[in-house]
Amino acid sequence: MKLAHALLRRKELNNKVEQLKPLTNKDIFETITERRKISETVDDITARVNKLEAHQVTAEFDHYSRQLRHADAAIQQANWTTEIEPEIDVMKNYNE
Repeated sequence: MKLAHALLRRKELNNKVEQLKPLTNKDIFETITERRKISETVDDITARVNKLEAHQVTAEFDHYSRQLRHADAAIQQANWTTEIEPEIDVMKNYNE
């Protein structure tokens, strides 16, 4: 894989992880109840709960997080093992 492709993939994975991170219980579960009186002592209650199963969200989040870590590790390895020779002195005004 070219480094440019790895950088693009890392950005894509990071966006996906950030998109999934803010999901909360209210996004996954919804409680809708309806109560109807059938008689003076009996009520009929209807409730719907799941929008999604929690494991669906966590599995997807874990998958993209793991892929992001692997992509980042590969990029960091390339960073530490690769020297570049720019055509101009890009470090000219750099002060350590």
